[in-house]
Amino acid sequence: MRIGLLTREYPPEVYGGAGVHVAHLVPALRALVEVDVHCFGAPREGAHTYPTPGGLAAANPALQTLGTDLTMVAGLGEATLAHSHTWYANMAGHLAKTLYDIPHVVTAHSLEPRRPWKAEQLGGGYRLSSWVEKTAYEAADAVIAVSEGMRTDVLDCYPALDPARVHVVHNGIDTDFYRPDPGREALLANGVDPDRPSVVFVGRITRQKGVGHLIAAAHAISPEAQIVLCAGAPDTPEIAEETEKAVTELAAARPGVIWVRKMLGTAEVRQLLSAATVFVCPSVYEPLGIVNLEAMACGTAVVASDVGGIPEVVEDGVTGTLVHYDAADTAAFQAGLAQAVDAVLADPARAAAMGAAGRERAVREFAWQAAAEKTVEIYRAL
Repeated sequence: MRIGLLTREYPPEVYGGAGVHVAHLVPALRALVEVDVHCFGAPREGAHTYPTPGGLAAANPALQTLGTDLTMVAGLGEATLAHSHTWYANMAGHLAKTLYDIPHVVTAHSLEPRRPWKAEQLGGGYRLSSWVEKTAYEAADAVIAVSEGMRTDVLDCYPALDPARVHVVHNGIDTDFYRPDPGREALLANGVDPDRPSVVFVGRITRQKGVGHLIAAAHAISPEAQIVLCAGAPDTPEIAEETEKAVTELAAARPGVIWVRKMLGTAEVRQLLSAATVFVCPSVYEPLGIVNLEAMACGTAVVASDVGGIPEVVEDGVTGTLVHYDAADTAAFQAGLAQAVDAVLADPARAAAMGAAGRERAVREFAWQAAAEKTVEIYRAL
């Protein structure tokens, strides 16, 4: 068995949850089966790489993706199974299945029909990415959802899929790396006072991650706490401008607002998560939410929305607090975030107990080895 694993992101070019997933899954898979990684971008060790074809340099990004997928398919001749991650690589997997008569497995990290705001970023490219995803999913031999919530969404979006072909394999977490870290260099370097309580967010500036809701909620969060926003890579100039304005207004209304715009290294993120009194995940759509696992593994209490797969990670009242998200009443969601955060800030003993329970849950239930073993079982069944 020789797996052609297809992905846009692969270390060191990782910017989102799917890239984190692939970065950790591949070593665990390689302990069990032969895996060739095929990824977008510049040459790097341990992977076959595919840049954007020269003739598409000025094309719509969705067309660039399809061009890269075509060159990727040409490199898959020795694979006995294709496993694609995200719509960026789904068409390469679908065409490899068609051309080489091999099984195609898709891992569902997110779904285009659940992310209508992507039309704001991609324009007509969103219609193209939606077609790619639908085509690949409906023809795939197996679809791996990263949570039960995601499996429900997959079957809802693509009812033509046989439910027997849709499997659940939770994301894992490297609990040897993500662990309570006593270091404070990253805090000091980014203007965070290690002796004051802090409310931390880590994520991209995108509608999906809900950072705007947290910024709005922060007006009502105790001014004794620092609001630390590790938020960069805005999807569009419009959301960048909105965020700039909202953070400026927040900083004028309360002290202790720290906006870290640069992409931090994972060791820096670990320190910020470990030092946080509470980590907040205000996502409006989240198939699983690896960042919640990272915070839990660092021993930090979590306040998160109750969307998607998050309730399968954050145990309400034990490792953190879930806040109901209703798109029709975002004011209530923002008020709920503020109340939940303040409740954790006001009870340090409870925050510590939640953090300890979160660490124990991450170690016990979310190991990459288990995810790899379940994935290989799916390969072998095909």
